[in-house]
Amino acid sequence: MARAARKAAAAAPLSPPPTFSSPSSAGPLTRARRLLARGAEASLSGTPRELARGCVLASWVKAHGFHDARRAFDGTPATSLPQWTAIISGCARGGRHAEGLRAFAEMLGGGGGGGTTAAPNAFVLAGVLRCCAGLGDVESGRRVHGWMLRAGVRQDVVLCNALLDMYAKCGHHGRARRAFGAMFDKDAVSWNIVVSACLQGGDVPGAVRLFDESPLQDTSSWNTIISGLMRNGCASEALGRLQRMVRAGVVFNHYTYSTAFALAGMLSLLDLGRQLHGRVVMAALEDDAFVCCSLMDMYCKCGEMEAALSIFDRWSRFTGDVKFAWSTMVAGYVQNGREEEALEFFCRMLREGVPAEQFILTSVAAACGNAGMVEQGRQVHGFVEKLGHKFDAPLASAMVDMYSKCGSLEDACRIFDSAPVKNVALWTTMLCSYASYGQGSMAIEIFDRMKVENITPNEITLVAVLSACSHSGLVSEGDHYFNIMQEEYGIVPSTEHYNCMVDLYGRAGLLDKAKNFIEENNISHEAIVWKTLLSACRLHKNIEYAELASEKLIQLEQCDSGSYVLMSNMYATNSKWLDTFKLRSSMREREVRKQPGQSWIHLKNVVHTFVAGDMLHPRSADIYAYLEKLMGRLKEMGYTSRIDIVVHDVEEEQREASLKFHSEKLAIAFGIISTPAGTPLRIFKNLRVCEDCHEAIKFMSRATNRDIVVRDMYRFHHFKDGSCSCEDFW
Repeated sequence: MARAARKAAAAAPLSPPPTFSSPSSAGPLTRARRLLARGAEASLSGTPRELARGCVLASWVKAHGFHDARRAFDGTPATSLPQWTAIISGCARGGRHAEGLRAFAEMLGGGGGGGTTAAPNAFVLAGVLRCCAGLGDVESGRRVHGWMLRAGVRQDVVLCNALLDMYAKCGHHGRARRAFGAMFDKDAVSWNIVVSACLQGGDVPGAVRLFDESPLQDTSSWNTIISGLMRNGCASEALGRLQRMVRAGVVFNHYTYSTAFALAGMLSLLDLGRQLHGRVVMAALEDDAFVCCSLMDMYCKCGEMEAALSIFDRWSRFTGDVKFAWSTMVAGYVQNGREEEALEFFCRMLREGVPAEQFILTSVAAACGNAGMVEQGRQVHGFVEKLGHKFDAPLASAMVDMYSKCGSLEDACRIFDSAPVKNVALWTTMLCSYASYGQGSMAIEIFDRMKVENITPNEITLVAVLSACSHSGLVSEGDHYFNIMQEEYGIVPSTEHYNCMVDLYGRAGLLDKAKNFIEENNISHEAIVWKTLLSACRLHKNIEYAELASEKLIQLEQCDSGSYVLMSNMYATNSKWLDTFKLRSSMREREVRKQPGQSWIHLKNVVHTFVAGDMLHPRSADIYAYLEKLMGRLKEMGYTSRIDIVVHDVEEEQREASLKFHSEKLAIAFGIISTPAGTPLRIFKNLRVCEDCHEAIKFMSRATNRDIVVRDMYRFHHFKDGSCSCEDFW
C-alpha cells in the first residue's frame, strides 16, 4: 500500500516551479500528429486518453528518435503531462540531454502548442536530473533540487537516486553524501551511487565504511567497491574484497568476471586468472564479448600470449565483431616486448578485412616506437591519414612517442604542433621527448607553454621536467621546479622525483649535496637513488662516495648486477685490480650475471643485431675490414681510445682491441657500408653507451659526413659534425 501511495504521489502534478526561458519550435509530421491530436481537447488532468497519447509518443521516441517525435509533439494543439513526461524521459534515455533540458524549459513556459503551463511530476523531474547529470550541469540540477525542497515534492527512491546520480556525475561528491543522508528510503542503487561517489572523490575509507554498513550488498554493490578500489590504486584491498565476495556466495555476472580478470592482470596473478577462467567456462560465459576480451587481456598482462591467442582464435571463429579483441592482442604483444609479432598480427587483421580503428593504430605506433622501426612507423602514419582518422590526443601522443623513440625529433614536433587537441598526456609526451634528447631548454619551454594553455601538469610531467634539467645541467631550474611542484600543483614527490634530483646534483658534480639530499628526505631505503649516486661517482671518479653507495646497494639489492658492474668499473678505472677481482668473484658466488650489451639497426625492414666481437653476421668480414680502416682514419683526426675504462688487467694493445669492436661500432660500420653516402643512421642499444664509443661516434659523424642517432637505455644521442646533442653530459 505504501509503495502504491508513493507511486500515485509521484505521478500527481505539482505546484508550478520557477520559470525558464525556452525557444519555440514547430513542424509537421502527419501520422504522429493525427494520433496525438485525437485527445487535444482534453485537460492536463492525466485522463486515460492523454495517457494513451503519452504512450504513443513514448513509442514514437523509441522507434523514430527524438526529432521526429518532437515535430509530432509540436504540431498538436494542446499538451499534457504524459506527453511532456514521454518526451523528456525519452531525451534522458537517448542521451539527448541538452534537448531534454530545452523541452523542460518549454514545458514550464507553456510551449508545445497549447500555451498552458504543465507542472512537472516526479517522473519528469527524474528525467531532467538525468539530463543535468549527462551534461555535467550541476547549477541547473541544484535549481531543480532547490525547487523540489521548497515545493515539498514527495521524493520517492527513484527520484532521489536520480538526484544522487546527478551530484555524483557532476563531481559534487559531498552534496551526494548529504542528499543520501537525507533519504528516508534507500535501495541497492542508492547505496551503489553514494559508494561510487566516495570512490570517485578519492575517499576510499569512506566508501569502504559505507559499503560495510549497507544492508543491500548485491552483485552490483560488490562490483562497485572492487572496481573502485582498483581505480584508486588499492589493488590488494580489491583482491581481499573479491575473496570476501566469493565466500559470501554472491553470484558473479559478466561485469564481475571482467573486473576480476582486470585485477588478476594488474597483480600478475596467473593462478587466480586461471581459476576465474574455469568459473567462466562453468557459467557458460566464455563467448561473452565483454568477458572474453577481459580474459585475453589478463593472459596478456601475465605474459601468457599463447593462451590469449588460443582464446582469440577460438572466439573469432564464432563471431565477426572482434575489433576490441584484435586491439587487445596487439596491445598485449607490445606490452610483452614482442613488437614484431604485434606488427604481424596487425597485418593479419588488415588481411582479414577488420577496419583499423584509432585505438589499434595507437598500439601499433607504440610497437614501432619500442622497436625503433621508423619506416614501419611512417607507414602507420600514412595509414592514419589515408583512413581519414583524426589525430586525437591518444593517437597523437603515440605518434609523437614513436617518432621520438625512432630518432626523428623533428617529425615528433610536427605531429605535436598539428594536433587539434592537446591534453596533459600529449604535452607530457612532447616534454619527455625533449628530455630524452637532452634538450632541457626546449623541455622547459614546453612546460611554460603548458601553463599558458592552462594545462595542469601531472606527476609524470614533473618527472620529465626534472629529468630534462638533470641531463642538461640546469641545477637552479631543477631546484625551482622541485620546490614548486607541491606548492603550486599539489604533487607530492615520489621516488622518481627524488631520484631525478639526486641525478641532477650527481651529474653536476655536487656529490655532497646529492648524498645530503638522500638523507634529508629519508629515502636511504630506495636502491635506485644509491645506484644513481654511484653512476655519478663513476662519472666524476669519486671512489669514496662510490664505495658508500656500493655498500648501500649490496645491502638493499644483493643480486643487482648493475650495482656490481658500476663499482667494478670504478675500481678498474682507478687501476684497483685486486678490488675488481674480489668484486667479480663476489658476483660469481652470488650468481650475478651482467646483461650482455647488444646494438641493432633496421635496414629494409630487417633487424641486424650485433654483440661485441660478433662474427655471426653474414657480412662480418666486410664489417671488420671497414671498421679497421675507419678507426685508423679516426686516429688521424685526433681520436684516442679510452683504454682506462677497460675492466680487465691486460696490456694496452689488448684493451684497445676490446674497445674497437663494441656492438655499437659494429652496427654503425654495417650501416655505413650498406647505405648510400650521407644517409642518416639510427642505432639502438640495450645498455648505456660507453665513453669510448661516444667519443668515437663523434669522430665517425665528421669523418663520414653523416647524422648518427644512437638510442641507449637512458636517452638519445644525436651525433652531427663531430659533436653530440648531449654536449658530453649523459
